Amino acid sequence: MAETFTLYKLIILYMLKKVDFPLTTSQISEFVLDKGYTSYFKLQEALSELARADLIRTEATHNRTLYHLTENGMETIHFFSRKISAAIRKDIDDFLREKQYDLKEEAAVKSDYYLNTNKEYEVRCQIVENGSGLIDLKLTVPTEKEAEAIVNHWNLKNQELYAMILAHLL
Repeated sequence: MAETFTLYKLIILYMLKKVDFPLTTSQISEFVLDKGYTSYFKLQEALSELARADLIRTEATHNRTLYHLTENGMETIHFFSRKISAAIRKDIDDFLREKQYDLKEEAAVKSDYYLNTNKEYEVRCQIVENGSGLIDLKLTVPTEKEAEAIVNHWNLKNQELYAMILAHLL
């Protein structure tokens, strides 16, 4: 049982090693659960243990969590990637190759909000590509409902809004 649980953690580390961007909980879940490797609860437990062990770093917002591979995680998967069968590595590689554009696009779009010292909600909307910000927009709104609406609309319409802003500014 412990060996199987270790495999789940190695799968997560391997997935993060193979991409140059963070993965979300839903992206990791899509692969692991669709392939039937484990249950959602075991996957969450594996993610938590990896974070506690400083093998992955989490970046949480109101609507999702992004996972980044740490230096310790990189070393760990370097030494133990052969513990993952060739068939599972192929499954992961195929999944990442087929969905790379969608996975990368989803991770590049970030939005979150918080209550500032003036008791207003500050919303931050970003598009990040290769570690550099293409756009970093901050808006202040009076209510949490408005902040949530902006976050949701940004996640749906970011490309359209980015293009419109550029068109007006250039």
